[in-house]
Amino acid sequence: MILAEQIWTPTQAAFDGFARVSGDDNPIHVDPAFSARTRFGRTVSHGMLIYARLWAMLGEVRPGCRHLVQEMMFPNPSYAGEALRLIVEQEGDGVAMRAERVADGAVGFQGKAVLA
Repeated sequence: MILAEQIWTPTQAAFDGFARVSGDDNPIHVDPAFSARTRFGRTVSHGMLIYARLWAMLGEVRPGCRHLVQEMMFPNPSYAGEALRLIVEQEGDGVAMRAERVADGAVGFQGKAVLA
């Protein structure tokens, strides 16, 4: 059962802000000139930025929830300026979360959390 779903388009400003807060200033996230020379061709989102958005969505529908266990994978990159469909679904005693690129359906984030 889907608990929350939204379309979100990450921006370079969001990548830069997350880098400042998290300390993860890897150039693949924050340096367009560097990233242009990589296999991605442009900056790529921090995986934890996407997870933070999904966790915030879960918090809106399940205020005060906590997780006991989490697992996550980042099978495909998510880029600045490309819309993502963020989905949080009930799954047993926890939730499944994913972020799919709207343009091609590629999954950029998939994870599960067991809730307390």
